[in-house]
Amino acid sequence: MTHAVAGHGWSSWPAPAKLNLFLRITGRRTDGYHALQTVFRLLDWGDEIRLRPRDDGRVLRHGMGASGVAEADDLAVRAAKLLQKSANIAKGLDIIVEKNIPTGGGFGGGSSDAATVLVAANALWSCGYAIDALAELGTALGADVPVFIRGHNAWAEGVGEVLTPIDLPDAWYVLVDPGVHAATAELFQAFELTRNAAPATIADFVSGKPLGNAFEPVLRRREPAVDAVFEALARIGSPRLTGSGSGCFVEFADRESAEAALATLPQGLKAWLAAGAARSPLLDALDANRLQGRRQEAQGTRF
Repeated sequence: MTHAVAGHGWSSWPAPAKLNLFLRITGRRTDGYHALQTVFRLLDWGDEIRLRPRDDGRVLRHGMGASGVAEADDLAVRAAKLLQKSANIAKGLDIIVEKNIPTGGGFGGGSSDAATVLVAANALWSCGYAIDALAELGTALGADVPVFIRGHNAWAEGVGEVLTPIDLPDAWYVLVDPGVHAATAELFQAFELTRNAAPATIADFVSGKPLGNAFEPVLRRREPAVDAVFEALARIGSPRLTGSGSGCFVEFADRESAEAALATLPQGLKAWLAAGAARSPLLDALDANRLQGRRQEAQGTRF
């Protein structure tokens, strides 16, 4: 739920992380981008975005935001300015990004931050944009932004923006950040990257057919830290890479199994637990904001 923080006028909004349960590259498009297939799994864990509308039209980031990212390049700031321009809004926004999602890990932190700002600012500024319109606007910020805006687990194609909602079973995940910032552009140019995998189907995924991640063998050869994490995680299950980042994970059916596995991992690994989400916590926050607004309107009519 949204709640007042850091003084009057602030509200807090979740920016959940994601996992790619597999990732295949099936070819190159006429626009030069690679054609992908993946399943996005949303997590009940991520960053927290604090927002406060301003009357002077300025969009300001307070604090450092994403580590090492200049304010002008911060996707959260860019998202606010994009919506402001698109909707011709005179209001501004104060932004605080509380980072929990590692940068460069493939957990979708920047894209999720941008999506949360678009969804929340749309509500706070009363822009009136429908989710479809916000998702289309979000593609200008990144191919992963629409899935966070729509807020549902999805089978994805195109460059990741063509989404088909998919139901996924409850699951818990052991996540590990190897501490490597994977450069997506460089990985896509790697000569050893498989770019012509046979297209998979949703039925392939549902049946449990191993579909893999095209970037896994590339990163494991290039980054000893990533390979070491895979070796450690192989002792507790079947490790996978998420997206084109360095983040690794193992899936478990329940929390107890995940906790037991986490306890056996070597000291020194940056590892933690997260639950899969059937629905983005951002949508829950949006519902709570709307309910609060209706209550305030109802109270206003009583006087």
